[in-house]
Amino acid sequence: MIPTLGVCYYPEHWDEAMWAQDAARMFETGITWVRIAEFAWSRLEKVEGAFTFDWLDRAIAVLADAGLKVVMCTPTATPPRWMIDKHPDMLAVDANGKPRKFGSRRHYCFSHQGYIADCVRITQALADRYGSDPRIHAWQIDNEFGCHETIVSYSDVARDAFHTWLEHRYGAVAALNSAWGNVFWSMEYDSFDQIELPNLTVTEPNPSHVMAFRRFCSDQVVKFNRAQVDVLRAATDVPLIHNYMGRILDFDHFEVGEDLDIASWDSYPIGFLSDRLEGTDEHKAAFLQQGDPDMQAFHHDLYRAVGKGRWWVMEQQPGPVNWAPYNPAPLDGMVRLWSWEAIAHGAEVVSYFRWRQAPFAQEQMHAGLLRVDDTPAAGLSEAAQVATEITALGPVTQVQADVALIFDYPSDWAWNTLPQGADFDYFRLIFSAYRALRRAGLSVDILPSSARSFDGYKLILAPGLANTSPALMNALKTTDGLALLGPRTATVTDELSIPTAACPDIANLGIQIELTESLPPNHRRQVTGGGAVVHWMEKLRGTAPVLLSTEQNAPAMVGENGLWYLGGWPDHDLWDRVIALAAKDVGIVITSLPEGFRVRDAGQYRFGFNYAAHDIEWNGEKIAACSVALWIGKKRLW
Repeated sequence: MIPTLGVCYYPEHWDEAMWAQDAARMFETGITWVRIAEFAWSRLEKVEGAFTFDWLDRAIAVLADAGLKVVMCTPTATPPRWMIDKHPDMLAVDANGKPRKFGSRRHYCFSHQGYIADCVRITQALADRYGSDPRIHAWQIDNEFGCHETIVSYSDVARDAFHTWLEHRYGAVAALNSAWGNVFWSMEYDSFDQIELPNLTVTEPNPSHVMAFRRFCSDQVVKFNRAQVDVLRAATDVPLIHNYMGRILDFDHFEVGEDLDIASWDSYPIGFLSDRLEGTDEHKAAFLQQGDPDMQAFHHDLYRAVGKGRWWVMEQQPGPVNWAPYNPAPLDGMVRLWSWEAIAHGAEVVSYFRWRQAPFAQEQMHAGLLRVDDTPAAGLSEAAQVATEITALGPVTQVQADVALIFDYPSDWAWNTLPQGADFDYFRLIFSAYRALRRAGLSVDILPSSARSFDGYKLILAPGLANTSPALMNALKTTDGLALLGPRTATVTDELSIPTAACPDIANLGIQIELTESLPPNHRRQVTGGGAVVHWMEKLRGTAPVLLSTEQNAPAMVGENGLWYLGGWPDHDLWDRVIALAAKDVGIVITSLPEGFRVRDAGQYRFGFNYAAHDIEWNGEKIAACSVALWIGKKRLW
C-alpha cells in the first residue's frame, strides 16, 4: 500500500473566490484527500426541509477538478439551532442534571429518536445527491463520538430508552434484582419504569446499575452510527469511516467499527500530553513540544485493530492547538515524524487539521497548514516533505508482530465504576504495558477481547481484563505462545459482582486471589531483584510456581505451561523485568532503546523515531533530534 496525505477543509468558511487557489495549493503540496462538510448542517439546511446544495456542488467540483479526492461527511455532530426548537428534549444532560445547551457542538443525546430520525433524513438527502458521485471517494459519519464527555447522558429520553434496554437484557425485573444484588440497601424494584439513571444519589449508586448503564450508553452509540450506515450502504460502495479520539473509552469502538470499513482517529500529540496523559513533571517537560513517545503509536495500533486492518489519521496536529491547558508549538521536524510514525503503523492516509487557521469562533487559535493571511505555517513544508518522501519510498506493508496486547472497553467501564483505589485506571495499566514493550524495541498488535485465535503470536499480554469468557481463556491456554494475565483478571462477573466461588479462570492456573490491596502513590512494594509493585497488589496462593516475589516473600508473578499471572501493577523497572523474562521464555530478541527513541517494523523496513529534543546514538548511528530514521536490513536509507 502506498500511503497518501489529506487535509480538512471548510469551504463554507471562506470566500468562494479562494477555493480554486486553495485546491491548487493542496495538490501542489502533495495532498490527495480533502475532508469537507462535517459541521455544515446550518448551511446545508438553514430551514427545515429547505436544502441548499449548490454551494457544496461547486466546492466539490473545484476540489475534484484540482485532482483531489473528497471525503464527504454527515454533519450530525452539529445540529443547527432550529433543531433545538423542534426537539427541545434532545439535549444531552450531564451527571448533575444540567442540559448541554446549544452554542457549541455535540449537544445531542444519543437516545433521542426524533433527532436520530433527522440525522437519517439529512444523511439520506446527502446520499441521494452524492452517493453515486464518482468524486466522493469516502464518507465520514458524524465527528468524534465521545469528545467533550458526551456519550453518557442523563436525560429523560435516555432514562426511557434505558428501561427498554433493561427489559430486553433481563426479561423480568426479578432477574434484574437478583443480578444486581438489589437486596442490599433495600434497592429492589417492582417494575422497570421505577429505575432511575445512576446519578444524583446520596452516595455511590449500585455498581451493577452503573455498569449496565455504561453498556447501554455504548449500545446507543452503536445504534446511532448504524442508522446512518444503513442509509449510506444503500447509496454508495465507497468506504465508510468514523474519526475516533485519543483516550476516549466511553463506548466500545470495536462494536462501532464492525459496521464501518475504515477506522480513523484524530491525533494531537502535544495536546494529549498536556490534556489527558499522566506523567511526571520531568517527562512532560522533556516532551513538551513533541508529545509522549508512545501515546500516538498506541492509538495507531488500537485503531488498526478497530478498523480490521484499515485505518487513517483523519486529523493530524500541524501546529499549536487551542484546547489543552497549555499549547506549545511542535519542534521542527515533529509534524514529519508524526506523519511517518502513522504510516509505519499502517495508516493509509494521514490528514492534517486544518488547511487554513480560522480567524473566528472557538478554534481561531488552532493552527493550520496556512495562517489566516494565507502565508505558510510551519507544518506546510513538513507535510510537503512527507509527500515527496512517500513518492520516493513506495509501498509500506504491515506484518503480524510477535507480540499482541488485548484491549477491552468494558474493562475500563468496570474499573472506573469499581476502582477500589484512586490510582487504578484501566487505560493507565494497559498503557504501562504497551510502553514497556516499546521500550524493549518491540512492535505490537492490539487485539479485542473477542479474539479467539492467537496463531503466530509468541507473547500475548492481557492485563486488567475484568471479565473473561471461557472461549477467550481456552484460546489463551491452547495457543503456542505465552499468555501473561493480571492484575485483576476475571475477578468480577459481567454484572460487576464478585464470583461466589474461586474464579475458575484463575483457579485453572493453580492460583486463587485471597485479597486485594490498593496502594497510595507514595507506597511501593519492592520486588526481589529490582522494581516494585505500585497502585495494586493481590495476595496469591496456590500451586503455580512463583516467578517473582516481593522482598516480603509475597508472590508478585506466578505461572507455568505458557500461562503467567501478575499479582500486582508493575512500576517502570518491574515492567522491564517482566517483559525481559517473557521475551526470553519465548525466544523474542529485545533491545534497550535510548530515552525517547522508538522503533517500528513494517515489512522490509525498520523505522526509528527520535522523540527526544536532542540527537541520540543507537547501534553506533547518530539519529538527529525530532527525526525519522529508516533501514532496510542493516542499510540505512535516511
